[in-house]
Amino acid sequence: MTVRTVALAEGLDVSALGYGAMSVAPVYGPVDPAEALATLHHSIDIGVTFLDTANVYGNGDSEKAVGEVLRTRRGEVQLATKFGLVGNIAAGQRGIDGRPEHVAGFLEASLGRLGVDSVDLYYLHRVDPNVPIEETVGAMAELVTAGKVRHLGLSEATGDELRRANAVHPIAAIQSEWSVWSRDVERSVVPTAAELGVGFVPYSPVGRGFLTGTYDPAALGESDLRRRFPRFDAESLPGNAKVIEVIEGVARESDATAAQVALAWLYAKGREFSLPVVPIPGTRFAARVTENAEAAALELPADLIARLDELAAITVGARSADPTWVSFGRE
Repeated sequence: MTVRTVALAEGLDVSALGYGAMSVAPVYGPVDPAEALATLHHSIDIGVTFLDTANVYGNGDSEKAVGEVLRTRRGEVQLATKFGLVGNIAAGQRGIDGRPEHVAGFLEASLGRLGVDSVDLYYLHRVDPNVPIEETVGAMAELVTAGKVRHLGLSEATGDELRRANAVHPIAAIQSEWSVWSRDVERSVVPTAAELGVGFVPYSPVGRGFLTGTYDPAALGESDLRRRFPRFDAESLPGNAKVIEVIEGVARESDATAAQVALAWLYAKGREFSLPVVPIPGTRFAARVTENAEAAALELPADLIARLDELAAITVGARSADPTWVSFGRE
């Protein structure tokens, strides 16, 4: 298998599908370290070389797991990590720290866990409401000058925040939740990114597993992160079952899987908005990485795209329990 390469931004060529490495930390349940490492290696083997992690995933566990792979394969990987979230996110003890005097320290800690001297893309994980974004990005830009970061990114920024940040230093990519059932970013963030030439990296592109058709609420552990999201409430699931029914119907007509259809829809949206779109689904299983990677070559016809376009309107529950935590709550 060969996964095509796309220019996410000028000078930043990545695989058309990325790998969301939050899954190799125990945020969706226990993780077998050996299996996680094997999955990461398999991802690179088949050309899914854009690895996305963050300092808070498993309190550094994700970065350490990615670091194990990087010991022998750094030259094959486009590496992204993030900073700005603090506290035990999985336990709901969360905060945001975008103070410029702390930015370099966050990076040094990440570099240590990853075992590298630089990263290709460094994201501000959330915009600090108490710090002008210009100040945070100014400190991030100093890391580019120092040669420790190649490109800068933002996560869950509004269109206005993206524009203000880009005026300080070019922003290569913006990462936000975007999928067939999460389309709020299309109001402002996506058009702004297209206008500025900023690549888009959708996280949770298969709805934290729900849009794959394999989600089993009975299998959720007590620590599973999905327990915190309204769409996974017992009251929401019957309504959202209609969403997956439509996706599975499209999958049957397309000789594809539900996950591949959800990802192919995002590639179609990228063409519609004329901007590079690189989804980063996460999984602990190598076979799922292969399945997801095959979506990069799947083009859905317009009538099926139109059918999928209707799903956000029938989705039950907000994508976040706290609207201020994501971009649409601040627009």
